[in-house]
Amino acid sequence: MDIHLGSDHAGFDMKQKLKNYLAEKGHHVVDHGCYTEERADYPDHAHKVAVAVLADTNSLGIIMCGSGNGINITANKHKGIRSALCWTAEIASLARQHNDANVLAIPARFIDYNTASACVDAFLSAKFEGGRHSDRVKKIESC
Repeated sequence: MDIHLGSDHAGFDMKQKLKNYLAEKGHHVVDHGCYTEERADYPDHAHKVAVAVLADTNSLGIIMCGSGNGINITANKHKGIRSALCWTAEIASLARQHNDANVLAIPARFIDYNTASACVDAFLSAKFEGGRHSDRVKKIESC
């Protein structure tokens, strides 16, 4: 499975750490920027990750900015993307299980690396439960 990463400058350091973490775990990681700590606009990188995830439905995305809000809102503008802003592993797991989230948004300035990596692990290991949740996800897509 490909994992698509993207961040702005506020999420750059966290993205770099998570990129290495994911590669060490054997995942194929595609970095959609930003590539330095210089000012970068989160929508540019959120759009790239969203487009990549939509092109390969077997992939997932992980995006981050300072609060996680801007990059999350941007990704969710793409029909078919269900990006979830998560700050605990439990929330990340539930986002996959109940919402069939295909993108994880991380608030890089508000959680530490250990919490972020726990969110990533929970997000990647959880599976959509379907059932009653399927009808709800269909209602999201009906807009």
